[in-house]
Amino acid sequence: MLKEKLSQFQIVPVIVIENKDDAYKLGQILMEEGLPVAEITFRTKAAAESIRIMRDNFPELLIGAGTVLTGKDVKIAKEAGVDFIVSPGFNPRTIDACRNEGIPIVPGANNPTAIEMALELDVTLLKFFPAEASGGVPMIKALLAPYQDIYFMPTGGITITNIQSYLSIDRVVACGGSWMVNEIFFKEQNFDKIRQEIKTIVTLLGKNK
Repeated sequence: MLKEKLSQFQIVPVIVIENKDDAYKLGQILMEEGLPVAEITFRTKAAAESIRIMRDNFPELLIGAGTVLTGKDVKIAKEAGVDFIVSPGFNPRTIDACRNEGIPIVPGANNPTAIEMALELDVTLLKFFPAEASGGVPMIKALLAPYQDIYFMPTGGITITNIQSYLSIDRVVACGGSWMVNEIFFKEQNFDKIRQEIKTIVTLLGKNK
């Protein structure tokens, strides 16, 4: 199950790729540094092709498509070869589209109403987004208390300094984070920096196991 796979990694790099030519280098670094998972956001025109490149070259990589907003996006993501979908909000139509395509989805929810909508549709793994702006660790603890079947993947404002606080919460499966794959690193073609950031977080989280 997706929940179990994500829990093995604890951190999911959330990546905005403007140039599809960067996809191979990124996939190579993720594999070599022991973090074979990526969420490629559908914020750029290069997203689908970047996913396709990573899928073709690194079949063991667990690849998600993020910022998926419509059924059309779901179909494009599936054709590119994704393993799962992530959406910022809770849209029943997007969930239906994923189910029709046979792809797991982690929809966004940061309040009781969205959580109860999720439970109504038998969705129990949710993206708590935007995490820090929505109340962070205290809010997650408050929400998990009455909803015993819910699991969260917090994303938004997660950094190397606060990720441990999130992961210490029971039923937080993993966190989404973008600091180690910052857009500036791509613009500067600084893949050594990306490698170092990934190496650092893998080492840090490895101590939790």
